[in-house]
Amino acid sequence: MGRFLKTTLDALKVFILFTGFTALFYYAMIWVNQEYENYHRYDKPEGSAVKVVEMDQDEKGGWFDRLIFFYQNGE
Repeated sequence: MGRFLKTTLDALKVFILFTGFTALFYYAMIWVNQEYENYHRYDKPEGSAVKVVEMDQDEKGGWFDRLIFFYQNGE
């Protein structure tokens, strides 16, 4: 009877620890989500920002040439 009680208490300890750490992890993930939910990554840049991507309209050729270029260079 003593061994059964000790095994049951050990299993209960493991269950309580697992449940506690799971709840802690869950609430930590909620906190991180709320922290970054209001983080504005796509605000307009300030200062002397330069637009990096511009489409080149003077390029001759179509989608097939671009596809061949992709296969040859991987870009």
